[in-house]
Amino acid sequence: MCKIKIKTVLFLTVFEIFLMATAAFEETCESDREMEKKCRIHNYKTVKPLLDYFRQVRNELEDSEIKEKKLNELNSDLIEKYHDIVRIHEKFMKEEALLDKYKTKILKGENDLQLCQNKVEELECKFNSQQNNFVILIGQLTDKSINLENCEFQFKNLNSSLIEKDEKIKRFSENIQNNTEHQKTIELQLEQSKTKLIKQDEDNQLCRAEIDTLNKTLLNTLIPTSCSPFGDSDVHQLNVSGVGFFDVLCDSELAGPGWIVIQQRVGGNESFNRDWATYRKGFGAMDSDFFLGLEKIHRITTLQRHELYIHLVALNGSTYNARYDDFKISDEDNGYGLSLGKFDGTIIEDAMRYHEIVKFTTFDRDNDKYDGNCAVDYESGWWYKNCYNCNLNALYGPNLNWWGNDYITIKEAKMLIRPKEAIKK
Repeated sequence: MCKIKIKTVLFLTVFEIFLMATAAFEETCESDREMEKKCRIHNYKTVKPLLDYFRQVRNELEDSEIKEKKLNELNSDLIEKYHDIVRIHEKFMKEEALLDKYKTKILKGENDLQLCQNKVEELECKFNSQQNNFVILIGQLTDKSINLENCEFQFKNLNSSLIEKDEKIKRFSENIQNNTEHQKTIELQLEQSKTKLIKQDEDNQLCRAEIDTLNKTLLNTLIPTSCSPFGDSDVHQLNVSGVGFFDVLCDSELAGPGWIVIQQRVGGNESFNRDWATYRKGFGAMDSDFFLGLEKIHRITTLQRHELYIHLVALNGSTYNARYDDFKISDEDNGYGLSLGKFDGTIIEDAMRYHEIVKFTTFDRDNDKYDGNCAVDYESGWWYKNCYNCNLNALYGPNLNWWGNDYITIKEAKMLIRPKEAIKK
């Protein structure tokens, strides 16, 4: 009985394993809906005979020990069937994997098919377009063939006209031969005329050169280098070596005839906060505020000795003047340094003396002795030292002044120069 119980336990264990395999097989079958029916039929056909057989064996075992051998045989058969079931399960797993591969291939094939369809549609569009172009080309060829026929007809007409023209050309060639000798005679006459014209042109060029030379000499002789020849107060043209021709404002009212106004502050409409290049060239309008230009002043005062006359009008209306008998400024390389000579005038203090032998300073060219830049602080170019005793280019207000024992705020200022020998005239 003990052996029967052991075998029975073994049988039940194997039966449970078989049920688990069957359940696994059913789960595998359920993963594929298309094969579900087939799996159920197969499961039913496989399991039902075994269950019936197991019931019969169990009954026989309970009744008699004689059936032990048969039970052993059944156990062996059951084990074989279990192995068969395991193999079947493995086979179904492989088939399921293959089915997944097939599904992947099918999806890929569908995608490829869709791409092919898209390409086919694209090719159809191109084909239709080319077909339309082909129809257009056929129409164009038809038109060209008609044009070709017309051209052939025109060619025939032209050919006939060319024959007529050839005959005319022959007649013209005869006339040309007759006129050739006459043409040679005319060419000889033209050559002689050209030679005469060339000689006349050369003579004219020599005359023009002589006239230009005379004009230049005359201009240099007639146009002066100062306002001394003029006895009025107006704008005149001067010709100064190194500068050429330029306009100046002459003044014969303030201090006698022959003065050139080199600086004027009478309106306050012009900014004197300018850079070095502008002060070098000059700026402003001669009917208002202006500065003649450092280079022009340097060139004029280099020609001969000049005197400087400064005319000032204070805020209260009082007028003053200051005179210097040897005024000049140096060249640009030396910063247009200031020289004055002896002082005289109605104003008591010689405020300009503080600025003698000092270079000119602008906001972009700092030549002063100050730690900063006087032109930046006082917004004007001037012969600054550290910084000034007078500044006739300053802004209108307290900075436009003449400094001394008496502080004079200025509303008008003029700087005038003329050759020193003009005083003797």
